[in-house]
Amino acid sequence: MLLAGGNADDNSSPLRRVMADRVSTGSVILKFLRRLGVSLLSVGLAFALTMLLQPLFPYPFLFLFFGAVMASAWFGGTAGGLLAVLLSTIIVDYFFVPPVHSFSISTTAEAYLFAFVACALAASWISSAKKKSEVALQEALDNLEVRVSERSAELFKTQTELAHLSQVLSMGELTASIAHEINQPLTAVVTHGHACLEWLSADPPNLDKTRQTIERIILDGTRAGATISRVRALFKKEAPVKDWLDVNEVVHELTIFLRDEAIRRGILVQTDLVPGLPKIKADRVQLQQVLLNLIMNGMDAMDDVANHRKELVISARVEDANLVVRVVDSGKGLDGQTAEKIFTPFFTTKPHGIGLGLSLSRSIVEAHEGRLWASPRASGGTSFQFTLPIHPRDSDG
Repeated sequence: MLLAGGNADDNSSPLRRVMADRVSTGSVILKFLRRLGVSLLSVGLAFALTMLLQPLFPYPFLFLFFGAVMASAWFGGTAGGLLAVLLSTIIVDYFFVPPVHSFSISTTAEAYLFAFVACALAASWISSAKKKSEVALQEALDNLEVRVSERSAELFKTQTELAHLSQVLSMGELTASIAHEINQPLTAVVTHGHACLEWLSADPPNLDKTRQTIERIILDGTRAGATISRVRALFKKEAPVKDWLDVNEVVHELTIFLRDEAIRRGILVQTDLVPGLPKIKADRVQLQQVLLNLIMNGMDAMDDVANHRKELVISARVEDANLVVRVVDSGKGLDGQTAEKIFTPFFTTKPHGIGLGLSLSRSIVEAHEGRLWASPRASGGTSFQFTLPIHPRDSDG
């Protein structure tokens, strides 16, 4: 049975080829008949109209044949146009070129007939070439539409992948930012915890110092939780939780909080605050984070300084309807290009930095309608400063 099946398939292959050849031959014949029909119809119509109009003209009126040739070449291709030229030439020679009703050509009519044939061939070529150009243009447009559609699908897929990647990077940036911002209060909690152990290990235990240290631990833990909430709100583009506050109080709180750190590093922290500054409406925790980042960056910049005094100055004053806060250090300083790059996410000049603190600080200041920038000092070191707008009603707060 397998052998029989194989023979059946083998026998059917020539039959299929014969059928395919017949279909191909039939298609060619059909195309020829279609072109022949178009040429016969066009030339026949042109002949009929020319016979009707001929009495109105003293000379042969043959322009309609050119239209028939062009129509045949347009719808029937080059072969249809040439067939129309042949039929038109036969009809014109027999019916319109002397001697009439004869295929012989007089000597005087040879040039006329030659000109007719030349013009008919030119009309056929122009029409068929124009048609080919239009067909090629349409095919090019179709191919272009297909390519555009495919490219659009690819771009949409790429856009989807980029959107997913952006979400992943945003989550990574959010995680790194939160880790960076809560690192300092958590470090303070650990430091105060060790201090508590020392106060309790004393003989007798120093309960007053222990109580004060525990209160600091509570404050640092609360500030770490508030920092997480504020950072998440910042990345979710939520409006800051603003309230009226005194910048001088914020600076004073941070100098007390960082006093031990400054002593450990041998840094003198000074403040240059103008009394009675107008209160501003801002998010207290976010503003604390900005100042804390700037102060800690200033301290880090002075770690390698050994040839002069380590000094950090924090100032606040009103300039041009803005509250301007400056944090100036005496570190190694920055060049002009690095002064702007340090606000780019993940750019850092520290060996173990992650490059998010200053970027996040600028985002916070801009969310408060302010501006944060850095500039090198001529005497060495760097000046970080930011502005916060003061509105007329702020002065009454």
